[in-house]
Amino acid sequence: MNRRQLLINLALGLPLLGLGASPFAAAAPSSPSERPRVIVSTDIGGTDFDDFQSLVHLLLYSDMIDLDGLIASPWGEGRDRKRHLLDIIAVYEKDYPNLRTWSDRYPTPDRLRAVAKQGGSDLAGPQGWGQPTEGSQWIIENARRDDPRPLWVLLWGGFEDLAQALHDAPSIKGKLRVYMIGGPNKKWSTNAYDYLARAHPDLWIIENNATYRGWFLGGDQSGDLGNASFINRHVKGAGALGDYFASIGPDIKMGDTPALTYLFGATPANPAADGWGGHFVRAWDRPRVTYTTPPTAADVVETFAIMELVYRPAGTAPAQPHAHLVVDKQEFDGYLGVDGAWHFLFSPKEAKTWSYRIRSNHPGLDGQAGVFTSRMPAPELARQPSARYPNWWTDDPAPQFSEGPHQGAKTVSRWRADFLRDFAARLRRAKAPADARS
Repeated sequence: MNRRQLLINLALGLPLLGLGASPFAAAAPSSPSERPRVIVSTDIGGTDFDDFQSLVHLLLYSDMIDLDGLIASPWGEGRDRKRHLLDIIAVYEKDYPNLRTWSDRYPTPDRLRAVAKQGGSDLAGPQGWGQPTEGSQWIIENARRDDPRPLWVLLWGGFEDLAQALHDAPSIKGKLRVYMIGGPNKKWSTNAYDYLARAHPDLWIIENNATYRGWFLGGDQSGDLGNASFINRHVKGAGALGDYFASIGPDIKMGDTPALTYLFGATPANPAADGWGGHFVRAWDRPRVTYTTPPTAADVVETFAIMELVYRPAGTAPAQPHAHLVVDKQEFDGYLGVDGAWHFLFSPKEAKTWSYRIRSNHPGLDGQAGVFTSRMPAPELARQPSARYPNWWTDDPAPQFSEGPHQGAKTVSRWRADFLRDFAARLRRAKAPADARS
């Protein structure tokens, strides 16, 4: 498809390519009104390398969007995680002379530094929000800009900055389009998620709890398309960004990248349509269950649900009580409610039987324990869209779209050869200027 036909199809809302072909808009939009406005909130830092890889991908495709913000959000390493954003921008700066020969729409390194912001340093407390941050205020400022385009907020890490922005300025909600990488992130940002689901059920949001795994699981893994072989063949030596990518992880992970490539489809306003970022179904009522007595293995919750454990301990509390839910070798803070009970939130990220215990300096809490079971959402739930959540979308639970236990993942992995071949071509932009191409 030539550029003229591409733009005609975009204007008419027609498919970009033929039946069965990749649904990706191969050419960069020609005018600002066609480029999506994007803010990325990333938990860059710590030991997980997927955000670093996804940021390399983002920068190589940044000529196709108006990148209005990069926010370092919880959970990450230390309190000043914005430095990780500045570090990767410095790597991009080395390749920028080559990249700009391919497109004059690549943002300058100074522009990227100007929109890099520090988000919240800690996870939200029981309310789901706390104090304004540089990141939350940046979301508000950009949402209020006089621009007819929606503002896409891509959540690659914690949800706290978005929750804070909506708490402080709920009037911006109509301008936002949110793509959330949930799953493990939801496990940590339970309070912020719980606030979004309770207070903003009309938010336009894609809640991707498992679909994202199709970026690195399943699909065509043959030859140079394997997670390790692709790096050895196409990434190493592809400019400073390629070498950086290859140095931070031995395999492709990039679990956050579907949030970006979703925007390159023909109809991002329609999450049910196919695309490199997956397709989704209208969400059923967001599952939340409360246990006031310790659950047992017979108690079943939906995987990725919010579950609340409530304890009213006997005995005398110490002067400064604290309590933590210990589950799956990780700890989550408990909170003393105004009702005098202790509350613990948890979101199971996979289907299995879970056991937990409570660690506390309160003698009536310490050592309390329980067991529960989580199961993946039933396929028939996709036929029960919630009237309370009219703009909320989530993973397609139909069995034919699962990669093993990961619902919806095949809606991404089916395009693996297409999106990796395109990524390889983008990497070559970092390696050499446009006039050097063969």
